Amino acid sequence: MKYLKFLLVGIFFGIVLVKSEAVSWYRIYEMFRLQSFHMYGIIGTAIATGIIFLQISKKRHFKNLLGLEIYVPKKESGFIRYIVGGTIFGLGWALIGACPGPMYILVGTGVYSMIIVILAALLGTIIYGAIKNKLPD
Repeated sequence: MKYLKFLLVGIFFGIVLVKSEAVSWYRIYEMFRLQSFHMYGIIGTAIATGIIFLQISKKRHFKNLLGLEIYVPKKESGFIRYIVGGTIFGLGWALIGACPGPMYILVGTGVYSMIIVILAALLGTIIYGAIKNKLPD
């Protein structure tokens, strides 16, 4: 019962993404072909909203579930790793037609082939966890 609010927020998030067509393969295809502003508008709105809420949480000293103040540490690692990681993420998104959040939503809408994608993403995460200390910074 304690986590019911998170389940409800997740369901609401899924409904919003489906209704806004953010999980539509066609909309993602349009975005990568630079044919439509639709997805860029959604992504831009999400970024702006995230920035605003992060700034509000810093000023108001919001706390997490454990009662600790939310703190976002500064990233001091190299720029190249973000370029490489972003490129890999973008290629996967373009090939599959979904980023991590919508993969679960698509399973919920009946696109059961996404289960294979989720399993592959989990395998990739496990492999990364095993080799991350051996990768250059």
